[in-house]
Amino acid sequence: MANNSFVAQMARVYLAPVGTSAPAGPVAEMPTGWKDVGLFTPDSLKWSTDPKFEEMRSHQSNYATRRWQTEDAATVEVDLQEWSGDNFKAVFGGGTVTKVEVTGPPAFTYYRFAPPAIGARTSVSVCIELVDGTRHLRRIVPVAEQIEGVEQGFDKSKESTLPLRLSVIGSDVGDPWYDFNDIASFAPPATP
Repeated sequence: MANNSFVAQMARVYLAPVGTSAPAGPVAEMPTGWKDVGLFTPDSLKWSTDPKFEEMRSHQSNYATRRWQTEDAATVEVDLQEWSGDNFKAVFGGGTVTKVEVTGPPAFTYYRFAPPAIGARTSVSVCIELVDGTRHLRRIVPVAEQIEGVEQGFDKSKESTLPLRLSVIGSDVGDPWYDFNDIASFAPPATP
C-alpha cells in the first residue's frame, strides 16, 4: 500500500561519545552529549548490511542443502557539507584540534588538525533521524568506528565534502543497532 511507503523528507545525523544515553523514542528530545553533524548532501545518506553465510553442498542437489549465517556487518555513510573540528575528527576516526595563537606582529590565530595515531581511533555512537510527514524513525548505533580511507575532492566548481563512513561494532551486550519509529504499519497483529 502506498501509505506504507516512506520518503525521508528530512534527515539528521547525530554523533556522541560511546556510552551517551540514547534518545528514549522516535520523537523524544535528544539527550545531552549528542551533536548534529549539520548539513550533508541530499543523496549521500546510506545504510547497508552485509551478512555472510556458509553453505553445505550435497551430491543429490544442485542447490545448497543447508545454509547458516557466520557473520554480520552494517555501515552508514554520508557526505558532510560542514567543515568543523568535530566533523573532521568523525571523518578521520579521531585526532586532535589545537588552537594556535601567534602574537605577531601581525597577531593571528589558526587551528591545527592532526589525525589519530595508529591504534588510537575513537569509536562513536550514531543516531540517524528520518522524518516523513508525521512519521519518524530513529536508527541508533551504540558503537561505530570509521574504518575506511578518506578521499576528498577539491573541485573549483563545487563544494568539498567530508565523507563520513562508519562501520557498526558489535558486542555480546545489547543490540548492535536498533530502530525506534511511530509508523503504524509496524504494529504487531492483534492477538485473538
